[in-house]
Amino acid sequence: MTTDFLFDGPEDARITILLAHGAGAPMDSASMNAVAKALAEQGFRVARFEFAYMASRRTAAGKKPPPKAETVMPEYVAAIDDLGPTNGPLLIGGKSMGGRVASMVADALFDAGRIAGLVCLGYPFHPPGRPQQLRTAHLINLRTPTLICQGTRDEFGDHYEVGEFGLSDAIEVLWLEDGDHDLKPRKSVSGFSTADHLKTVASSIDAWVKRIAP
Repeated sequence: MTTDFLFDGPEDARITILLAHGAGAPMDSASMNAVAKALAEQGFRVARFEFAYMASRRTAAGKKPPPKAETVMPEYVAAIDDLGPTNGPLLIGGKSMGGRVASMVADALFDAGRIAGLVCLGYPFHPPGRPQQLRTAHLINLRTPTLICQGTRDEFGDHYEVGEFGLSDAIEVLWLEDGDHDLKPRKSVSGFSTADHLKTVASSIDAWVKRIAP
């Protein structure tokens, strides 16, 4: 099956970012649309795709539940194959589960010279309310340059928890004040809007990628 993509941003951009969706919402959800728009405005070429279970929801009567992340790893690699050559460095990543799956395939792709780095938007370090069920084992020795953009009140891993996880030195974390799992802050509390945070995400990725892939 050939991967269907949504593209944003200039076709001749130096950097392409391939993004997968979270477990429960499609590639064109409001959150994903907003992220893609912010990245495109920063000058990135953004490609979005869906795992098969999510794509099937567009035509099937029932909602197929998300599979285990391990089972869709080959789909992520297939999406990279289907995307084909890019003008310059390729970053992979995604929202929540999409970023997690990307992180699970990243090192093999990085070692092969196929990607320059990994971007995770709201990484699901553990299920909400179950901090003992960590999803961090592969992040301890990750070699791929990685930027995780995380809200300080993300119920999948907040500012107080993540510092205790012993993450690889290849991983940098961008903390977004009062952001939730969608990076959305409460403006009355933080003074920031979601648009403010997404602009910070886009500019931070731009500065970061200029360091890792000048």
